[in-house]
Amino acid sequence: MQFESLNIIEPILRSLKEEGYTIPTPIQVQAIPIVLKGIDLIGCAQTGTGKTAAFAVPILQHLSINKSFDKKRKIRSLIVTPTRELAIQIEESFKAYGRYTGLTCTVVFGGVNQNPQTNALRGGVDILVATPGRLLDLMNQGFISLKEVEIFVLDEADRMLDMGFIHDVRKIISALPKKRQSLFFSATMPPEIVKLAGSIVYKPVKVEVTPSASTVDIVNQFVYFIDKGNKNSLLLEILKDEKIKTALVFTRTKFGADKVVKVLKNKNISAEAIHGNKAQNARQRALSGFKAQTTRVLVATDIAARGIDVDDLEYVINYEIPNISETYVHRIGRTGRAGANGTAISFCDAEEKAYLKDIEKLITKKIQVIDDHPFPLIDNNPVKPVKQQRGNHNRPRLNTPKSKSSGNRSWKR
Repeated sequence: MQFESLNIIEPILRSLKEEGYTIPTPIQVQAIPIVLKGIDLIGCAQTGTGKTAAFAVPILQHLSINKSFDKKRKIRSLIVTPTRELAIQIEESFKAYGRYTGLTCTVVFGGVNQNPQTNALRGGVDILVATPGRLLDLMNQGFISLKEVEIFVLDEADRMLDMGFIHDVRKIISALPKKRQSLFFSATMPPEIVKLAGSIVYKPVKVEVTPSASTVDIVNQFVYFIDKGNKNSLLLEILKDEKIKTALVFTRTKFGADKVVKVLKNKNISAEAIHGNKAQNARQRALSGFKAQTTRVLVATDIAARGIDVDDLEYVINYEIPNISETYVHRIGRTGRAGANGTAISFCDAEEKAYLKDIEKLITKKIQVIDDHPFPLIDNNPVKPVKQQRGNHNRPRLNTPKSKSSGNRSWKR
């Protein structure tokens, strides 16, 4: 199936072709026709399967066909997402795919001076992408009114709960018109998320492309059991493999990310950290360098990494396994995107075994253990284990997965 078969208008089709995409992903095939009909939707699909396009394309089409003739543009569609990086990427997608529609889009997020954002708002915008905190702040200052919103999107809803945005989300919803179309997207659907969805959408159609707790089958997963004090040594050992052009490394804390970067730089490995304490321009520079492969290793915390979308990223390394099982799914979803291959490596110390057990229960498979490495686990008597997963991976000696490609690239934004 190609995008033409989804009854998408010519201006949007033209921009899609210029971006190099002709084949929609499963979530797009199912979601786009529903959204075009004006029906509320709950979309559940793994990271990297094209959720952004599943709502961006039909929103652009609806607003383009039903144009407002007011002299001052009013916000007709609002997309709320948890992180700055993800908000920026969503805005870029709207601008790329809507370049021939005449619609305007802007993004607002915290951590930067608000003046450029308020200047854009004064000029009037059709589509607003926002993080919750800055959105509410600008609403309170009188720069933003949501009274004319026709389509509301809550993206990455599970992460919203993790980051404590539930009260902000409820305030935003209360400011929206009751008569609207609502789209609710999440990679996982635990009971709390289902409850939240029930307060936002009305008689929705649910689209679930893959089971919410499953991992991408094409991602090769390996785990190394190792003492906590040897993780830096193992990471350096793994990065001796020249086939690893770039790697995204996850730590649990901002401090931990900075420490790992320091270790790598001391060994002349180009590395940058991306987390909430970094200024926005520094985060964007780090991400741009990683995408351009001038930075070999990007070390990130989970919240900061949620918006990272890098083509052909083949390696994700869990320096520390997360204590929430679903987070592991999000992490390894950074690789193996849109049909490409990927490898996920986890380092697991004794305290993290409980986390690993929870992960394997969630994904319903055993992760392959690599025993043959220079830093085997010796301390098998951890302190009282925490509730959920953390992980460690020793580098397997394996053939680097090659990204599969075809004549038509599938949509992966």
